[in-house]
Amino acid sequence: MVLISKILFFTSHHGFYTVILLLLILGLLSYLTKKVWFLIFVLPLSILNGFCGQFLNAWFLNQYGMKSIAIITSDVETNSTLNDMYIHDYEAVVKKQDGKYISTFFSTTSAAIYPIENSIRIPPTEIAFPVKYIPGYEKNIVILYNESEEGKAVLKYSKLAPVNSARIKYEADRTNKEFIAEYIIALEAYTASYDEESYKVKLEELKEELKQLK
Repeated sequence: MVLISKILFFTSHHGFYTVILLLLILGLLSYLTKKVWFLIFVLPLSILNGFCGQFLNAWFLNQYGMKSIAIITSDVETNSTLNDMYIHDYEAVVKKQDGKYISTFFSTTSAAIYPIENSIRIPPTEIAFPVKYIPGYEKNIVILYNESEEGKAVLKYSKLAPVNSARIKYEADRTNKEFIAEYIIALEAYTASYDEESYKVKLEELKEELKQLK
């Protein structure tokens, strides 16, 4: 597992050197076997690593790693961009099994984040957040964003958005059965994840209102 973690760390953090390494390995293999077509795989493997390297690393670490915490100690904005946003270089410290910390680094384009999705979310500096790593190579971490304090707040806000939308419709027309039903559905979904009494009380009130309108 440690060897796999080291390989995935290298390929996801050093894309250019990975291309050179692929060229050397496949070039040597082509020379030894006298089969030039091995070189054909250099380009597709390089592109695949560029697009999927950090995602594969994130999946591997989440699947087989052990939980710990990390703290970002440095966040530097670079001159390079990705999707019209500046790429950042990060330095962090990771807590090992013995309680001591080890330094690591990553960037916007190389960070392994779980759950895997089409957005790059990095916790703020100086605040501990949950990660996973393979014991023996703690430098390679996956950020468990949804379990961080910021991630929990973002997730809660996303679940609350349909509730607020339904509430505004309901407050505009409290006699509209469709608006009340939509508000009830949104509250049921929210209270299934968050045990907040005020929302549960409102849910019961709406159910009574809907009954009286029928």
